[in-house]
Amino acid sequence: MKLSQFKFKLPEEKIALHPTKYRDESRLMVLHRKTGEIEHKMFKDILEYFDDKDVFIFNDTKVFPARLYGNKEKTGARIEVFLLRELNEELRLWDVLVDPARKIRIGNKLYFGDDDSMVAEVIDNTTSRGRTLRFLYDGPHDEFKKALYALGETPLPHSIINRPVEDEDAERFQSIFARNEGAVTAPTASLHFSRELMKRMEIKGIDFAYITLHAGLGNFRDIDVEDLTKHKTDSEQMIVSPEAVKIVNHAKDTNKQVCAVGTTVMRAIESTVSTDGHLKEYEGWTNKFIFPPYDFTVANSMISNFHMPLSTLLMIVAAFGGYEQVMGAYDVALQEGYRFGTYGDAMLITDRPLKKEGDTDAKDIK
Repeated sequence: MKLSQFKFKLPEEKIALHPTKYRDESRLMVLHRKTGEIEHKMFKDILEYFDDKDVFIFNDTKVFPARLYGNKEKTGARIEVFLLRELNEELRLWDVLVDPARKIRIGNKLYFGDDDSMVAEVIDNTTSRGRTLRFLYDGPHDEFKKALYALGETPLPHSIINRPVEDEDAERFQSIFARNEGAVTAPTASLHFSRELMKRMEIKGIDFAYITLHAGLGNFRDIDVEDLTKHKTDSEQMIVSPEAVKIVNHAKDTNKQVCAVGTTVMRAIESTVSTDGHLKEYEGWTNKFIFPPYDFTVANSMISNFHMPLSTLLMIVAAFGGYEQVMGAYDVALQEGYRFGTYGDAMLITDRPLKKEGDTDAKDIK
């Protein structure tokens, strides 16, 4: 497919700048994949579409405060430093992006904090905006990380949420089950799940499997080729544990629903599949790029937010739900006032038949 096929007009006012008051009270569009029928619900109604022993796969990655602002030595110029990942604990080396990059050269020193208490030296250029920084800090590594993170702020994607970071973002730009630190952006489909909703899911007998994929800035990087087969995505670190494999494969073997919560989960599980269609244990990296047409192996339902035009995230959703159906659903979403982006509303794509009048409960649908 071509990049231009994923272009649509998204008015700025349709992009959510803040989350809903309660996590599970965003809107939910339900797209029935086999028929193309659409329903309009609240997110907490998602319970209606799943039964005992169905499985939700969540990404338990944890976002760290990756965006810092420092001053360049001598000139005092304000520099944004975006932490990507730690390269070496002992040497305090970090892979970062800097802005404006043209001002930052090897050998420059950057000062952070009101009292310039944190100092970093630029020791390498990696890309046009990429640099390797060595932080000059005496003390234990845990103490260093704590001091560094205290200087950072929640890394909202400013290309989508164009406003200053607020105190509330530290909690809301994080899923309630986040535990493995390493992401610089949140797996947004996970943000809709509240503790109350998950307790109700447990009571209904729904099982949870957790994988880890540390979502990076590649999710927001522009694609600069029209032919999608020529696009290369950034690699992201991921872990699929034996426990997750056991839960997911049992659901598949017993013909239960397996729901991928978000595009990061979908990429992760499709990156480690055996020839017989089962999920495999894995610890490493993935640069898998999914776009239509694509045959999915593990999940038979999916939850995702409404994504930006021309984004790789939209392409994954379109591959799963069908290009024509998903783009049509996006048109409906715009007409119906759904909120787009990181803090926006959600879509469930399912093979379950539309509940007809007279059906008493979702579990009666076979």
